[in-house]
Amino acid sequence: MRQLAGLFPATENPAVLVGLGEPDDAAVYQLDETRALIKTTDFFTPIVDDPWTYGAIAAANAMSDVYAMGGEVILCLNIAGFPEDLDAATIAQILAGGATKVREAGGVIVGGHTVTNPEPFYGLSVTGLIHPDHIMRKGGSRPGDRLFLTKPLGSGIITTAAKLTGAGESRTHRLARRAQGKPDLDVRHLDAAIASMAKLNRAAARAAQAANVRAATDITGFGLLGHSSEMAVASGQAAGAGLRIRAADVPSLPGVWEYIAAGYLTRGSTRNPDHFGGHVRFATSVTPAQRTLLWEAETSGGLLLAVPAVGVEAFRTTCNAAGQECWEIGEVVVGEGVAVV
Repeated sequence: MRQLAGLFPATENPAVLVGLGEPDDAAVYQLDETRALIKTTDFFTPIVDDPWTYGAIAAANAMSDVYAMGGEVILCLNIAGFPEDLDAATIAQILAGGATKVREAGGVIVGGHTVTNPEPFYGLSVTGLIHPDHIMRKGGSRPGDRLFLTKPLGSGIITTAAKLTGAGESRTHRLARRAQGKPDLDVRHLDAAIASMAKLNRAAARAAQAANVRAATDITGFGLLGHSSEMAVASGQAAGAGLRIRAADVPSLPGVWEYIAAGYLTRGSTRNPDHFGGHVRFATSVTPAQRTLLWEAETSGGLLLAVPAVGVEAFRTTCNAAGQECWEIGEVVVGEGVAVV
């Protein structure tokens, strides 16, 4: 839908602080001088076999856009579709996984809507709350800011490996794959990816607020470089700013490089560079595998934050106190686009 964003005019309502005219992570509607609502929705089909875990990941992913804007989740509606013959206990587990994550976020589920669908899907419509002066936007980065990422990359690659080497794989396919030297999935790698995807971005958003961050996005289907491109374009228009990312400093989940070499990739590995490649420049030292990882789609990824230099110490301190990991991966510079070195 973001490719169609130019077809929609800006929302002509003074209370809409972020709306159709801006390619941001969520809409923002001002209630009064100290409160604004954040509104977003997201859902997807199963990416793991366990129904509770699938529901938890889908909920964490849907709520992430509120955190990318700097807010707190207050209430949610379930959005779901299930086959008519899907076991009721499985449906209940999906909804329970989502509800658990919403409670962890400090929010409540107040209803929802379910339809019959050949393939299951689940997610949330999410409402958050934020002070109008504290909104984090994609276009808010300024030269001198330092770039931080709050989750490692590779969830899309590892879940693809799980699908291609899972219990449903035929014996013939498995023998052929092994003959080609393509590895089986290590369950420890999948467990690490699941833990990352199910982790809320709440602590990261709070640390960003403590550091007075005004520019952020979350890393999902467009991959690190696709979402970085969105930030760079918006920040370039606002302040003549571009992003510089150090490929060697970008964190990755365990096992990712092995699965990239085996070709366990999503469609994002080709679609994202096709769409955003005009905004990205690579140094010759950046390897093909590194480029693949940076372009690959993520599910419920971390926040990419442009932290003002004066706020870096506060950001790191708040992250450490909350047990929130963070990695410094680059900086905002005078220029345009994204340079990967």
